[in-house]
Amino acid sequence: MKRPAIELAQMVILACKAKNIKHIVISPGSRNAPLTIGFSNDSFFTCYSVVDERCAAFFALGIAQQIKHPVAMVCTSGSALLNYYPAVSEAFYSDIPLVVISADRPLDKIDIGDGQTIRQQNIFANHSAYNANLSDRKFSNKSNEYELNRALNTAIERQAPVHINVPFEEPLYLTTEESFYFENQPIEKRKPYINPKQKADFIKNWNQSSKKMVLVGVLSPNSLENKYINLLANDPSVLVLTETTSNLHNENFIPYIDKLLTFTEKDETLKEKLRPELLLTFGGLVVSKKIKQFLRKFQPKFHYHIDLQKGYDSYFCLTNHFQTDINFFFNNLSPELQKNNTKYRSKWLKINEEIHKKHLEYISEIPYSDLRIYELIFSKIPKNQLVQLSNSSTVRYAQLFKSDPSWKIFCNRGTSGIDGSISTAIGAAVGSKSATLLITGDLSFFYDSNGLWNKYIPKSFRIILINNQGGGIFRILPGDKSDKNFETYFETPHQLTAEHLCKMYGWGYSQTNDLESLEAELKNFFDDSEHPKLLEINTPRLKNDKVLLNYFHFLKN
Repeated sequence: MKRPAIELAQMVILACKAKNIKHIVISPGSRNAPLTIGFSNDSFFTCYSVVDERCAAFFALGIAQQIKHPVAMVCTSGSALLNYYPAVSEAFYSDIPLVVISADRPLDKIDIGDGQTIRQQNIFANHSAYNANLSDRKFSNKSNEYELNRALNTAIERQAPVHINVPFEEPLYLTTEESFYFENQPIEKRKPYINPKQKADFIKNWNQSSKKMVLVGVLSPNSLENKYINLLANDPSVLVLTETTSNLHNENFIPYIDKLLTFTEKDETLKEKLRPELLLTFGGLVVSKKIKQFLRKFQPKFHYHIDLQKGYDSYFCLTNHFQTDINFFFNNLSPELQKNNTKYRSKWLKINEEIHKKHLEYISEIPYSDLRIYELIFSKIPKNQLVQLSNSSTVRYAQLFKSDPSWKIFCNRGTSGIDGSISTAIGAAVGSKSATLLITGDLSFFYDSNGLWNKYIPKSFRIILINNQGGGIFRILPGDKSDKNFETYFETPHQLTAEHLCKMYGWGYSQTNDLESLEAELKNFFDDSEHPKLLEINTPRLKNDKVLLNYFHFLKN
């Protein structure tokens, strides 16, 4: 087998093999040639070549999102590395394990005027769990082994991004049949633990509270065992609020947070009645701004958060962070949790039913618009789809409609950026081997259109592009829409379509401008095909915001 002649490159490759890191996303370059040669010639690894480093990083993030194990990205020196940063920051806040392996020049070649050279060491320090700066000097093997073990074990154990910076001196392309050695240090797994005093305090406060709210943020499908879902669903004093990205379903849960809180805006006493005595949160970041505003003003007496890594004080009243797995938490505490027979949940479930009736009434009467087409799309998605949502308007509209429990829904909510949505979704399709649908707005789509420059896209991959010719979310957000600079610097209107991109990349393409043609296109859109497909839906730029704002006004009044 052909191997790089540089021992340090072999050591990095052997370390990845020892940690069972099989997926390697490589962007072309010269300084990273020793790594590219080694990874691509070893059948243990599945290697992908993606030219654009920003797209490559989000593609890797999509794979890691699905397999829950580190995916490595390999790039050359210089600005190539900086293009990884958006995906690294997303991985950091979404607890996704990425391994950035950057080739570099030796230390004595930094800041002397060599081309394609920047200060690469610790460049992701603010948004990574570990930074390993390897050395190309003789007698550094033990130190390099230690750093590699520490970095890769951290990525696996903490489900977080890490950075390994690897300096190489020329010549870079020499190969050898000789195999070098790497001493693997296994992960020392931490035993789950709950502080006995904090456990006792929680049980006491839970059992004494007649109004308990459970708020669930981003959560991978099947994260919470059914017996604990039923535990929460069968307690009359527990109101469970979920989001589309929570992937948690039960008829006693309320998945429409913004609709519920819009209803309470007509009467301040309703908000006081909704205020929980105890708030329990788990899962990642929450989409709804309304629930954040509500809980910051109508704070619970106790707030407990369950998460292995992070315990954000999102509502400025955190009592305790249980740094453990949610199933371990409930397994440990559930035998001592008592039901409290109050009408807290039943009252709000009844109100939710009334809100849903109002929702159906409004949707049935509105003209062709974003809100109307989202309603139709969500009614036509097949079962068992992996659904990826882009940020801004798309993920917010998704909160208003019922999700099928068989869907697996994801969105890059760590940093909530519009960048990388296409690349992440393609990576997720590759990592999961599931039929995958990306629903995206136009700005997010065109921002990451280089993501289509990818030869690994499955034939079953689908994109629904809602094109309202600009940043429609800015028409919904507060701001003076009549200001002369609004369109130029906020909404950024355009006349772009995806038609020529699809032709260039060999995609199936169709376009609709009304409900009738959209319904007709959706009938066969998910059928098997020889190429991935994109459906572009044009909606009225100047009407969408009015329809949505009137929707919330209608629910409130």
